[in-house]
Amino acid sequence: MKPAPARFAIAGVQMAVSAFDDNIARMGRYVAHVRQRFPWVGMVLFSELAPLGPSHDKAQPLPGDAEQRLCEIARQHGVWLIPGSLFETRDAAIYNTTPIIDPQGRVVDRFSKLFPFRPYEKGIAAGQRFVVFDVPHVGRFGISICYDMWFPETTRQLMAMGAEVILHPTMTDTIDREAELAIARASAITNQVYFFDINGVGDGGVGRSIVVDPAGYVLHQAGSGAEIIPIEIDLARLRHEREHVARGLGQPLKSFRERSCEFEVYRDRAQPGATLAALGPLVKPGERH
Repeated sequence: MKPAPARFAIAGVQMAVSAFDDNIARMGRYVAHVRQRFPWVGMVLFSELAPLGPSHDKAQPLPGDAEQRLCEIARQHGVWLIPGSLFETRDAAIYNTTPIIDPQGRVVDRFSKLFPFRPYEKGIAAGQRFVVFDVPHVGRFGISICYDMWFPETTRQLMAMGAEVILHPTMTDTIDREAELAIARASAITNQVYFFDINGVGDGGVGRSIVVDPAGYVLHQAGSGAEIIPIEIDLARLRHEREHVARGLGQPLKSFRERSCEFEVYRDRAQPGATLAALGPLVKPGERH
């Protein structure tokens, strides 16, 4: 992989999302504004379900009309576009899927959320594939969505696949946002990655997006209103810290590679161990089963 350029910047957009109206035109205006005000930005990232909102009724096949409109936004403004996610109909099921769109307006891959927020997010099928992609002459990026971050194995797997930056659209409108801020910081430093956790506002979340560097330092934490968050990443520094030290101290990735232990919890999913087996079914508290 070639060295990172002197500059590569990602703009997270913490946008007011409507649950009732199409949000794509507003996203296009944001991208145009980002490119005019911050021309050095090469990628724009929106929150989970930003384009069409959180209604299953708006699910559509991919490729489809909504995705094509997003592709045109990326092509028109010459940026990588990670438009949050959309509900996708596929194989008689509904998935929560993020298209990855390059500056020529081409979909280079799609990632479907691995961990729907069960038991509350009913009717959404779980994705089964981890997705990383390369920005030429920059580095490798990984995608996860919302509840995926609560399972540290997801970020660890993306790191092992070469990801140096995790792009994480979320739609958190609940009181656990404080916990997610801690998870974002822990995910960044334990895997030595940049972590862009972008939430929506209005019907799309409570805001408080966060961007964390590979040493766990918070580069920016947003408030609860609409906000544009342009952050320049330094992948040369990331690679130096992975090779040498994080915060001048540990080398967590090398230590993980050279571990002496094995993790028994992962050996047999059919036999999860007494603690996990005793937890009962995955249902809402108080719900009959």
